[in-house]
Amino acid sequence: MIGPHRRRDAGQATVELALVLPVLAVVGLLVVQVALIGRGEVMTVHAAREAARAVAVGEPDAQAQRAAMAAGSFPPHRVDVHVGRTGDTVTVQVRYRQATSVPIVGALLGDVEHRAEATMRLER
Repeated sequence: MIGPHRRRDAGQATVELALVLPVLAVVGLLVVQVALIGRGEVMTVHAAREAARAVAVGEPDAQAQRAAMAAGSFPPHRVDVHVGRTGDTVTVQVRYRQATSVPIVGALLGDVEHRAEATMRLER
């Protein structure tokens, strides 16, 4: 037998789900965006190491740019590579401006800038 209170509470779970679901969706999208930003940071460090390695083994500075972009699969207009030499070492700085592209949260965060630097001894 269903009591009088049971009939009144029948839609409560549906209303609670309707209120909580959008919040959970935004939190899930935020987690995805943070993971993509972390991936961008790791790829920037990898690109700096690859570019430094290319110059250290005797490739021209222009090859450092190509090595960095190939290592990170970056769009060309979002990457800056700077090569500097000091004595028998080479230092490469890579700056990558990552677009935040996840719907809703990406527009709230704006672009993220990653910077990485790698130094290697020149091989002669």
